[in-house]
Amino acid sequence: MSKRIFLIMIAAFLVAGGWILAQQAVRLNGAGASFPNPIYQKWVTEFQKQTGVEINYQSVGSGAGIGQVTEGNVDFGASDGPMNPEELQKFHDKRGFGVLHFPTVMGGVVPTYNLPGVSAALNFTPEALAGIFLGTVKKWNDPALGKANPGVKLPDGEIVTIHRSDGSGTTFVFTDYLSKVSPEWKSKVGNAKSVTWPVGLGAKGNEGVSGLVKQTANSIGYVELSYALQNKLAYGFVRNQAGKFVQATTASVTAAAAGIVKGMPEDFRVSITDAPGKEAYPISTFTWLLIPEKIQDAAKHPEPAKKKAIVDYLQWMLGDEAQKMAEVPGMDYARLPKAVVVKELKAIAKIQ
Repeated sequence: MSKRIFLIMIAAFLVAGGWILAQQAVRLNGAGASFPNPIYQKWVTEFQKQTGVEINYQSVGSGAGIGQVTEGNVDFGASDGPMNPEELQKFHDKRGFGVLHFPTVMGGVVPTYNLPGVSAALNFTPEALAGIFLGTVKKWNDPALGKANPGVKLPDGEIVTIHRSDGSGTTFVFTDYLSKVSPEWKSKVGNAKSVTWPVGLGAKGNEGVSGLVKQTANSIGYVELSYALQNKLAYGFVRNQAGKFVQATTASVTAAAAGIVKGMPEDFRVSITDAPGKEAYPISTFTWLLIPEKIQDAAKHPEPAKKKAIVDYLQWMLGDEAQKMAEVPGMDYARLPKAVVVKELKAIAKIQ
C-alpha cells in the first residue's frame, strides 16, 4: 500500500469519526424566564466545558417559556412563577403527560428607580408600592413615601411606573406580593404572569425594564436584583411582615425561604412572598426549570441521550459548584436550601 493511499484512508477515517461524534453530540434547547438568565448563561457555559453538552437557553420571559415547552418546541422551559392548574392541564392535554418543576436558585424582585438628586436608598411600605402601581400615589413627595423616608428631600415630580409588557414570572412574583399586602390591588388587578396595569409604560424582559428605568427620570420599575446591580440602578428597602425595612440580599432572600423548607410540597410549586421573619425580604421567590416527565422527539420516540443530558445537568446544577456560582457578587442569587436539594435529587427519578 502506497503512503499516499494510506494517508487518504486515515483522513477518511478521521472525517467519518468526526461525523459520528457530531451526530452523537447532545444539544438541549430551553427558553423562559429572564429573572435567572445571568446565572443560567454562566451555568450552561461551564456545563458545556465540563461535559461537551450544548445548552441553548433563550431569555424570552416565563410566559413564552411555558408556551414553548408546552408546544414541545424546546426541551425544557423556565419560569419564576409556578405553572397554574390551567397551564398544567394544557400541557397534559397537548403532550399526554405531565411537567415537573425543579427549583434552581432563589432571588429577590426589587423596586428600582431613577430619581435625580436623591442618593439615599429609599424605604417602601407595602401600601406605597401598591399605591404607586395602582396610580393613586402619583408624586414622589407624596406623604405615603415621605413618612417612610424622614430626612430625604423627595422631588415634586410625577412618578413614571414601568412594568413588564410580556408574560413574566417576575410580574407574577411582584403582583403575588402586592395581592397579599393590598386588598385593593387584589380586587382590582390580581396576580398573574400578565395583568392589566392601571398605569405606566411596558418593557420586555428584566433587561427591558431595567434599561427603560435607567433612561427615564422619576421612574420606578421592578426587576430581579442582579439586573439592578448590573445596571447600577438604585433599589429600595421594603417593609416586611415584621415591620422592618429590609433590602434584598442573599441572606434576606434565604431568610424568606426558611419557613417553607420543611413543608415544601412534593411538586415544589410554592410562593415565598410576604414571608414571616424579621430578616426576610418580602418579595423573594424560587425560580424553576420546567422539565417534561417524558423526554421524547416529535414522533414520540424516547430520547435516551437527551434524558441523560437533562438528568446530568439537573444533578450538576444542584451541586455545590453550581450553587456557589449563584452567590458570587455580580450574580447575587441565593443558593437553594439543602433540604430542598435533597428532595429535588429524589424527584429527578420521575423523569422517564
